[in-house]
Amino acid sequence: MTSLVELMDYDEVIEKYDPVLGLEVHVELHTNTKMFCGCANVFGGEPNTNTCPTCLGLPGSLPVVNGKAVESAIRIGLALNCEIAEWCRFARKNYFYPDMPKNFQTSQYDEPIAFNGWLDVTLDDGEVIRVEIERAHMEEDTGKSLHVGGATGRIHGAEHSLLDYNRAGVPLIEIVTKMIPGTKERAPEVARAYVTALRDLLKALDVSDVRMDQGSLRCDANVSLSPKTTGALGTRTETKNVNSLRSVERAVRFEMTRQAAVLESGGEVTQETRHFDESSGSTSPGRKKETAEDYRYFPEPDLVPIAPSREWVEELRGTLPELPWERRARIQKDWNLTDEVLRDLVNAGALDLIIATVEAGAKPDEARSWWVSYLSQQANSKGIELTELAITPAQVARVIELVNSGALTNKLAREAVNGVLEGEGSPDEVVEKRGLKVVSDDSALEKAVDEALAAQPDVAQKIRDGKIQAAGAIVGAVMKATKGQADAARVREIVLARCS
Repeated sequence: MTSLVELMDYDEVIEKYDPVLGLEVHVELHTNTKMFCGCANVFGGEPNTNTCPTCLGLPGSLPVVNGKAVESAIRIGLALNCEIAEWCRFARKNYFYPDMPKNFQTSQYDEPIAFNGWLDVTLDDGEVIRVEIERAHMEEDTGKSLHVGGATGRIHGAEHSLLDYNRAGVPLIEIVTKMIPGTKERAPEVARAYVTALRDLLKALDVSDVRMDQGSLRCDANVSLSPKTTGALGTRTETKNVNSLRSVERAVRFEMTRQAAVLESGGEVTQETRHFDESSGSTSPGRKKETAEDYRYFPEPDLVPIAPSREWVEELRGTLPELPWERRARIQKDWNLTDEVLRDLVNAGALDLIIATVEAGAKPDEARSWWVSYLSQQANSKGIELTELAITPAQVARVIELVNSGALTNKLAREAVNGVLEGEGSPDEVVEKRGLKVVSDDSALEKAVDEALAAQPDVAQKIRDGKIQAAGAIVGAVMKATKGQADAARVREIVLARCS
């Protein structure tokens, strides 16, 4: 429980210590099959249905490398400005855990496929931090344990555990940064910004769906504190499998305040893994952190080395898409956006949605208006991210098209959007089901105008006497009678014609 953990005030932490970060991000690739076998690589499904002797580690089964996964690994390395190995191989990482049926993980150790790279990260105020990449290596994912009973969902206190090996063998790329010193009070923000930038990059490369909520992108946050009086490196902890951008920031901040309190009380920080609690924003002890020697790495005897030719590497370099920051610079210039507006759109998670809406046929100003106003309000009210709203950029573009054609008013358009968000179908289906289309038939409008004029003869007389502004009352009455579905401009024309 957070309340039982002593914490130091954050400002005091920064006065006394320099934080040092190291981030390890695991990315599940969305290849059709697993890393070393032909089992389907899909999320979910009935437990233990996407398995075979190879990913279950049965005796006599032999692995075969997924070529698409190797290609994706090289493209990721190139996008991260890494060197690509001319020769590398897999290794066995030996340790026991029930969700890993082979009792070793096929990974890469001292010979990764990509190494010595960097990624520039932009913070909220525009400051750019260069995060150096130590390595990006290939490996396989483990299965999944479900601990039943108990209050925490963890193994401690559970009545029993269940194992699902569907995920065992899914292709993973682990991207490891070098130590990130000098972040000072911005360390939590830097961690979040780095994972955000990496997620955007991987999405642009189309190598993963980067769904943190489903575990296809997971961050391990290594944090240590260096006392300002000595400058000596502190003992690090590794908070495992943090699965949201907000949680990455919270986990780093919590560990800084917790470790500082331990050191201030005369204690020592234990080198260990820790679990992050989403509900409290706290971390709790996991297991003592092993060293590389503990894993007894040795070359995988059942897999040949990988030696990508320089011609193939350059061919893959040519497949890299426009990178997110390059795209943003182009959009900023094309749409004449200020740095502040661009940052606001990026921080709100709206820019890519707006771009996709424009690509679907909307004008930039129209798309921006919908995403940063009405749709942002809907996301905030539901407590979710913009990207989690149940509406696509193409559907927003269609709503805008209906407004521009006169088929919907802005008010009716919002009702149509609400229907889409509530799962009632496409914008056209919602308009049809809810009867939202603008009434533009003159005979129907003329009848409604005549009824409104008859109900308000004094207003009608004012209009006849030349007080044109009085027409607004009649237009309002017609709009109310038609439940907002009348073409207000056409109604006004009919009112003035009737009273001329």
